[in-house]
Parts: sequence; C-alpha cells; structure tokens
Amino acid sequence: MKRRLLTLAAVAVPLVAAGAVYAPVSASPGPATGTAAASGPVSFTCTPFQLPGPDGAAVESVTATSVPAGTFQVPGVPPLGGFPVPDVPAHCAVTVTLTHPGAGDHATVRVWLPQSGWNGRFQAVGGVAYAAGDNGAGLAAAVKQGYAAATTDAGVGGALDTGWALDSSGRINTTSLNNFASRSAHEMALVGKQVVADVYGRAASYSYWNGCSTGGRQGYMEAQKYPTDFNGVNAAAPAINWNQFEVATLWPQVVMNEEHTYPTPCEFDAFNRAALNACDTLDGVADGLVSDPGACDVDPRRLVGTTVECDGKQVTITAADAEVVRKIWDGPRDANGKRLWYGLPVGADFRYLAATTTDANGATTGAPFFVPAAWAATFVEKRPALGNADLTYAKFDEIFRKARAEYDDVIGTRDADLSAFRAAGGKLLTWHGDADQLIPTAGTVDYRERVDARMGGTRKVDDFYRVFLAPGVAHCGLGGNVDDLAALTAWVEQGKAPAVLHASLTTATGQTVVRDVCRYPMVSRYTGHGDPAAASSFRCAPASRG
Repeated sequence: MKRRLLTLAAVAVPLVAAGAVYAPVSASPGPATGTAAASGPVSFTCTPFQLPGPDGAAVESVTATSVPAGTFQVPGVPPLGGFPVPDVPAHCAVTVTLTHPGAGDHATVRVWLPQSGWNGRFQAVGGVAYAAGDNGAGLAAAVKQGYAAATTDAGVGGALDTGWALDSSGRINTTSLNNFASRSAHEMALVGKQVVADVYGRAASYSYWNGCSTGGRQGYMEAQKYPTDFNGVNAAAPAINWNQFEVATLWPQVVMNEEHTYPTPCEFDAFNRAALNACDTLDGVADGLVSDPGACDVDPRRLVGTTVECDGKQVTITAADAEVVRKIWDGPRDANGKRLWYGLPVGADFRYLAATTTDANGATTGAPFFVPAAWAATFVEKRPALGNADLTYAKFDEIFRKARAEYDDVIGTRDADLSAFRAAGGKLLTWHGDADQLIPTAGTVDYRERVDARMGGTRKVDDFYRVFLAPGVAHCGLGGNVDDLAALTAWVEQGKAPAVLHASLTTATGQTVVRDVCRYPMVSRYTGHGDPAAASSFRCAPASRG
C-alpha cells in the first residue's frame, strides 16, 4: 500500500522526539563590554509610526504595543513551542505587514525592542524547517540579552506547513517561494533596522543575523545575496546546498526500499556503538566523543553475525543490515557510482532519516523525515501524495537532478563568492555538529572548501569566515551551550577572531564535558594528561579529514 510522504502522523513523532532539533540558536551574551558603542542619545517611543516600504514592497500596516515585563509563553507544541520563557523585560512589540503589489502576498515582520538596557545592537532571528521565522522564543531570548530583535514569517506557514507551495493550478507559488528563500529575510533586515531607529531615535551600532538549520541557510543567503545587511552572521548547522542535502536525506529511505531491509533502531544503534568503540580513542583518550570523524574508518560488515539485544530479544546482524548501513553512511550515488552528495555522518542517529513504521499486519515500510519528503513530493514532483514506495534508485536520481535544475538559483544557497560580504567588512561564523542527523556535516565543509578555492585559500578566508565542527553534537544540538554569538560580536566589534568556541558537550555516556571546539580544519586532541572532561586537557591539531 502506498504511503503518503507528508502526513501529520508521519512527521509528529520524529519532530517531537527531536528535542533541540530545528531549535533556533539562543542569544548568547555579547562580549565583555556588554554594550555596543553609542552613536547618539537613546529615546524610547512605542507608538505607531509611518514606515516606508523596501523597494518593490508596500507597508500594509504598522502596530506598536508596550509589553510589560514577565513570562512569555511560546505558542505551539513541544519541542518547538508550548514552554515559558521567564523574565522577559518590558519591551515594545512592533508588527509590520508587507506586501508586493500585484502578488497578493502578506509577510509579517515582528520587532521586539527592550524598554531599557538596549545594548545598541540589532539581531535578526531565523526560522526552522519550513517556517521562515521565529515563534517568539528567539525574540524573547534576544531581548533578555539587551538586543532589539526581529523576525519574519515571509507570508508562509509554520515548520510543518507546505500548503503554500502550490497554487490552485498545481504550479509552484513563486512569490511565496522567493519570500521564503531570500526576499523576506532581506526586507525584514531593512524594516527591522528602520523600526529600531524610529523607536530609539538612533540607528543600531551593529546588526547581526542569528539562526540554525533553516535559519543558518538564511544567514548564508544574506551573506551571499545581500552582503551589507549585517555586520555579522551567526549561522549554525546551515541548510545550505539546499537541493543536494534535501534530496540526499531521502537516500536512507531509498536504500531500505531497494534492499528490502529495514533495520530496527536497536540494530542501527549497534553500528553506531561499533563506530564509537573503533574511533573514540583516535583523539588520544576514551572520552565518549569522536573528535576526528574523517579518521574514523569503520566497515559495517564487521558486525555481520554478531548478536544484539533488542526489546529483550537476541537479534543477529545480517549482511543485508550491514549493506544498508554502508550505503547510508556512504551517501547517494548515481547509476555509474558517481557521488551525488554526502551520507549520514558516522555516529549520527539513524532514527530520523532511516525511520520506519510497522502496520497492523506486521509489514514494515519506511517513514521519511518530513522536510526532505515534502521538498521532493510537493516542490520537485508537484505531487504531494507521492508515495514512499515510489522512491527507487532511478527515481531518486531523477528527483535529485530535477531539484537542482529548477531550484538551485532560487534557494540553493551555495554561491561560494563571498567577496562582496568580505569587502563590506562582514564576519561569518558557523558551528556544525559532527553527529548531525538531519544535515550532513560534510556539506558545510564542502562549501567552506569551495570558498577557500575561490577566494585565496584557508588563511585569507579565515579573516572573515570561520567554521567550527563540534564532536558528538546532533542537529542544532549545542543550543545555548556555546559562546557563538559572543564570539561573533567580539570579532566584529573588537577584531578578536575566535580560534575556538567554548562549549559544553554531551558524551555517548551522557556525561557533560567542557571543550574548546576547534576551528576547521583543526580537530581536538588529548594532550596526554589532565581530566578528559576539562577543555584544558585538549589542544587543536590538524585533522585527518579531506
């Protein structure tokens, strides 16, 4: 029986189980100085005002509301909503609605501005999955740190909503797609900064982008297409190379379909444990983290014939199980064996991209993760009811090539020419978890290496763009446990380029350790002495990857 690729039942479990998955990057404190340099006296006027629209857009409405200090209840359901943010300071909440004459769209920009203690900075907060903006959690976190913060919904729906993608004739809604891809983030930057100037009586001294996943992609798009919008871009686990990675993350489902083998989560976990056992000590100490995945050479076929306990039963790993894992780790290839994109990182959780479901008759089929499933079915094929059973090797190859041909110029976010951003004095900072289960970490490395090749090599690119790879970290998994935004503001405002990011990591045994996340292409190595839970026991050394 064919299974719809995108149904609420199919996506609810993996999304809820994700914890921090697709969570926005939290607003870390600024550098030690705390406040950006003032450029004039600061007032505070929270009343409706006239606002010019960005070029090509018109302002439909502007509202301004004074919000008292208190707890903000984030709307929605866990993990993306349904929780309180306490101690949000009194602020002015400004809402601006934009449209593009003749297009019939309506995009909302929200700006929150603290009534007192403004640090002189503007922060734009990115979106998650198919949501272009923040549901209030990121805005609340930002104003608590003293930022004036803004976000936009781009006139599209929430994280799970792709109902806007096709018009009544079954064609792509190009206006909404362009808004989601790039235009609305740019217009939000322009509108947000104007609101700041109107409310406070002067412009922000510095402007920053802050986002993870979809928000990370938006940050890269800003640097690529609108290089003067922000002084600094903090873009974690970025959904760049959009068409390659979105389609590539359907590969585990294709492999299981074609191999007619659906390993259980318990069996998948056994392969990850084997990888950890084989590679944990490559950094010089057994600490529950694989610090250099590029040096981790694990052949899943070594587990064939071994037994693991799953739900109280002894299960034997088969050659078919090992072949499925090998192909998932290797990543998608075409009929001639040419690599199309990267696979699931070794050590990353299989439960999202290689999820399965079992019906009442005991038949097991794949359950694709909703983001790539919707991209392939709705945007590429224009068939929202496309079934998982349709995902053969041949069909995958067709979808991969169609996606790139149709959408790379719109949402690909893979332009390696950042010369205008560099010339504008911009700084781009990215961290990406080495165990990202939704966006292959190798794609971020691939992009960085293409920028190196185009713009003069690693040393020159490091002057304005740095990537940090976090051992054992899942998708957007560092959350507020890293000093990324503080490092970025110090870089932009004080010229202190970060050599490392200070972070708290969770090991495979659940222990919390403090670690300096190294700048790519360096990785963490144990010094040979000291507490493995302490950052001082490690140094950054050349990696084996690439």
